Parts: sequence; structure tokens; C-alpha cells
Amino acid sequence: MAAGVNRKISAASARAHTRRAKQNTSSKFFSGIFPKILLVLFVGISAWAYQAIQPPPPMTCGSPDGPPVTAARIKLKDGRHLAYKEYGVPRDAAKYKIVFVHGFDSCRHDTVVAENLSPELLETLGVYIVSFDRPGYGESDPDPKQTVKSIASDIEELADQLGLGSKFYLIGFSMGGQVVWRCLKYIPHRIAGASLLTPVVNHWWSGLPTNLSKEAYQQQFIQDQWTLRVAHYAPWLTYWWNTQKWFPSSSVIAHSIDILSSQDKDLLPKIISTRSSYMSIVRQQGEHESLHRDLNIGFGTWEFSPLDLENPFPNNEVPVQLWQGDEDMLVPVTLQRYIAQQLPWIHYHELTGAGHMFPHADGMPDKILKALLVGEK
Repeated sequence: MAAGVNRKISAASARAHTRRAKQNTSSKFFSGIFPKILLVLFVGISAWAYQAIQPPPPMTCGSPDGPPVTAARIKLKDGRHLAYKEYGVPRDAAKYKIVFVHGFDSCRHDTVVAENLSPELLETLGVYIVSFDRPGYGESDPDPKQTVKSIASDIEELADQLGLGSKFYLIGFSMGGQVVWRCLKYIPHRIAGASLLTPVVNHWWSGLPTNLSKEAYQQQFIQDQWTLRVAHYAPWLTYWWNTQKWFPSSSVIAHSIDILSSQDKDLLPKIISTRSSYMSIVRQQGEHESLHRDLNIGFGTWEFSPLDLENPFPNNEVPVQLWQGDEDMLVPVTLQRYIAQQLPWIHYHELTGAGHMFPHADGMPDKILKALLVGEK
């Protein structure tokens, strides 16, 4: 039987071996926990990011925690409510019945052509005007399924429930002018005449020359360019972009006067004094369901372009007019001129020295209505 071999291990070797064992144990420990730490951080950051981009639920009017219902409203086929306000002569006695569509960050009270129209003209012509809160604004229920087309259906239902007849007139201001384009596409058979007052242009509409659209787009402040870019390319980030504090967001939402022309600034005191009594109700159901959704629809991808519209009134029996100020800093006149050139059936009115708020100028509502209703130039 062989004898065992005795080996002597030096103290230094033993210590080195122990160190290697400890190092290996430590290395395994950290290599095992580091991915877990990364995973926890990733999950935490993802959860935070998800929460940051999620808008709060709307404060729907008439709900237990929402604002009260004070306006006259109709109930649409899908169960939503549409709030409205009436002006002028009684509906049943009116010769001309007009649906007015308000602009961005506005409501049914912002019916500039009715508020500033001379009473004599209302009576003489027999004009009835109804304005309504677009979905999510004022006291109209939000429409989470809102599309480019859906607002035209809302207007048609409003007209039917109020008994405006087979045809009615349309006037839209700013973003409300965009709505008129949609109605010309989807419900032209209901339109007796239409006026688009400085309608907002979507820079991504097909048919706009790239160089012209790019030039107009770059005339805006950088934060406004980014606001529209987010609304078009990443609408799911619109709420986050307009509520984060790291970068400046929309100057329009912030009511910056730097985006106004000299005429607009002159008109501003008049506009503020008129709006002061109801400004608090405009966004009362939540900015996401009013302002942000408006941006996403208005500057998103449309299934049609106004520049591709064929004349829905080939016999020119229905007047369609577009009004634009040549010093408008929100809607560049160059884009509007091009659109008017491509659509010769549109009667184009360009106002020298006027800005975006020209409908508030003295005498303008009378001029707009006379042109639309009786063809006065």
C-alpha cells in the first residue's frame, strides 16, 4: 500500500488562495446583482415614464366630481352631450340659419361674428346663429374617439335636433375654420354657404409645396414647432410635452402676446374684457380633452387634404369664402394664398394690415355676413 504524500503549503500561498476565493465570490455576487439592479431601475423608470405621459381622467360636466351643467345641451346618438348657445332672431322666424364653430382654446361664448354684429343687421336680414362647444371644451362631453370626420357628424346632428332645415350656413374661425374644411368634405349636401376665417393650416396636408410649408413652419417659435411636431408624429406624448417643465412648450397655450401682430395687440384689451367672464370654463374638463386633443386632430394625419377637394358646388350655387389677414403671425398668408389659388371656387378675401384676430375689429362681422349671405363685396 503506497504511503500518502505530504505537501507543505506556505502561508503566502494560502493567503493568495483565500483572496482568490473571496474575489471569485465577490465577483459572482456583483455579477449576479448588477443585472437585477438594472432591471429594477428600468422597471422603475418605465413606470414613471408611463405615468408621466398618461393624462388624468376628464372632469366631465355633470359627473359627481365635475363642473355643473349650465348650458342648453343636446344628446348625440353615441350618448355624448353637445352644449350650445343661440343668438339673433328666433330660430323659427330666421331667414338665414348659421352654425358658428369656435377656435382653439375657446368655447360657445366666443362667437365673434354674433357678439360684434350690429343688431340692425341681425333684424334686417333675419339672422339666427348657434354656436356650440366643440367636444371637450366648455360643457360638451369629451370625445375620446374623435376623428377628423366625427365633428362633421356632430354638427349635422346639432342642426337636425335644432330643426335648422336641410341646409344651413357655416362660419368657422381659426381651428374652427379647419372644421369647415371637414364639413365641405363630409357633409357638403347640408351646406348653404360657408366662411372660413383665417383657418389654421396643417403643414402636413398633401398638396402643399414642401419649400412653402417648411418656410411657414420655421417662422414659428421653436417651442411651437416642437409642439406641432409632437402632435403629428407622437400624439401619445402631447399631454407630457405640454405639461413638462424642462422645455418651453406651446406659446399659444401660454397666451403669449409675442405671437400677435400689431393689430392683434391693439384688439387684445377688447378681447380680454369680453372673455374675462367665461375664460375659466373653456378648459374646465381638462386640457388634454380640449387643447391637446385639438392639436392631435388638427395637426395629425388627415385622410384627405383640402387642396384635393373638388368643387362640391359645380354650379357655384353655394358661396364658400376664405378670409385672411396679411400680417397674421399664427397662420402665414403665403399658405392661404396658395390654397386659394389651387381652389378657384373659393372666394378669397385678403385683408391688408390685419392679423389673426381681425374678426374682432369694428365692422368686420357685418362685412363677413353681408358677403356670405347677400353677396355684398
